[in-house]
Amino acid sequence: MSHSEIQSIQDAFLFSAPADILGIPSTARKVHIRRLYEVLQLCIHRNDLPRARRAWSVLLRCKEINWITMWGVAIHLVEETSYGSTRKIELLRDMMLHYPDQRVNVIKELIFRLILSGRHREALDELELYLPSFPYQDNPVLHVYAGLFCFYLAQENAYDTGTALQTSLVREATTHFERARVLEPGNIIAVAFLHKIAVRSLESNIQATQLEDSDDEPMIQDPIHPKSKRLRQTMSSP
Repeated sequence: MSHSEIQSIQDAFLFSAPADILGIPSTARKVHIRRLYEVLQLCIHRNDLPRARRAWSVLLRCKEINWITMWGVAIHLVEETSYGSTRKIELLRDMMLHYPDQRVNVIKELIFRLILSGRHREALDELELYLPSFPYQDNPVLHVYAGLFCFYLAQENAYDTGTALQTSLVREATTHFERARVLEPGNIIAVAFLHKIAVRSLESNIQATQLEDSDDEPMIQDPIHPKSKRLRQTMSSP
């Protein structure tokens, strides 16, 4: 197969494949694998997951395919049932244990899946487990996630109890956002939420102070009206 023929085949593909897996198809076998990868990606984009799973199952049998480098596709193709999100979360946690080279990217996906499941407290617990250690502690995205969870839970507790923002959670949120800003000075999410925390904390303190002042106000009774009422009752009695 000439170079021009290889290039024409390469130009005919719609999706770019991981170079370390497929590279430029120079043999008939690699061309077939490359085309099957195209089918897989096209089915995913069309949300035809049953057909995408069949293409994926064939690709996994090819020695050229290392599914670990394509774990994102595998997670996406886990069957969506009433327990679909739980199965994806379990698979990601299993990968955290067995594939250390992929842990930073896997934990991002794990946190995202926990968010979709509404398990915010659990997501924060996962982050607090890994963030103190390297390389997670130097990842600004994970610190932004942790800051968002702390700030969200601080507001949720305040709304539920009718009190001021929970100081400890606000302090943790501020710490994580400041860490993210140090690691990535141009991180606009960290900067924006540091400002939002300052404004929200001020509003919360004002509301709490007003509530305390209203509770301390004495109950004042008008002494005239009770006497007038008793006088009218006396005059109206036989």
